[in-house]
Amino acid sequence: MTYYIIIQCVKKTQLMESKKKRPLYLFEEIVSLLRSENGCAWDKKQTPMTLRPYLIEEAYELYDAIESGDTDHIREELGDLLLQIFLLAQIASEKNLFTIDAVAESIIEKIINRHPHVFGSTEIHDADEVIRQWEKIKKKEKAHCRSLLDGIPRHLPALHKAYRVQQKVSRVGFDWERIEDIASKLDEEVAEFKNAIQSPEREKVIEEAGDVLFTIANILRFMNINPEEALTKTTNKFMARFEYIEKQARGMKKNLDDMSIEEMEILWEEAKNHG
Repeated sequence: MTYYIIIQCVKKTQLMESKKKRPLYLFEEIVSLLRSENGCAWDKKQTPMTLRPYLIEEAYELYDAIESGDTDHIREELGDLLLQIFLLAQIASEKNLFTIDAVAESIIEKIINRHPHVFGSTEIHDADEVIRQWEKIKKKEKAHCRSLLDGIPRHLPALHKAYRVQQKVSRVGFDWERIEDIASKLDEEVAEFKNAIQSPEREKVIEEAGDVLFTIANILRFMNINPEEALTKTTNKFMARFEYIEKQARGMKKNLDDMSIEEMEILWEEAKNHG
């Protein structure tokens, strides 16, 4: 037994020495220094509440980097997001709430528990089955939650939130059987929206517009298409075409304010032909 304890102590010491050589350990020390008495004035004044916008911004910048496929850009943005995570953990550590290691331990435990087909004897045959199992395990872990939807962040972008809500309820069988039925529902909602815009009731227009968007999101979800991505693609396409109009207008030494809609529409058609 004594020999076993000595071996374990040696291994632990080696692990700690190895850890100290890793960049993540150095990064933890750097973030701690930024928050220290002689650290950075800006970093020292931050709180979890003030860091929220930066956390969201960095996540979206990483999203853009992944979309671009630029490896160096992805690595850089991962680092920026990691900084926000380490800052939040450091603030918690200063208040004796938890450390970055506790964060890692928590996610390790969760991942192992939710992957019994990898770390246990459960057999899983496809990705859909993995998702169903994940939801069942998550439901047991969060038995205190009153609703299946409790885990959906309140501040998700609206279209993505609609998509996630629909995904969640579909997994317990609350779903349409055929996409044609949802398409018929869309026709119904569009008709109600058209009627609403003829009325002076702003709230009615908002309600009916929301119903149309929610139904479109449901159709796309049925086809495994994220509506957030679909709208982003269309918005980016519109921006590229409008920027073409601006570029051509500059080449003609014209201001957009002085151009007629007919002139701009000609350039718009050119932009479409340019892809």
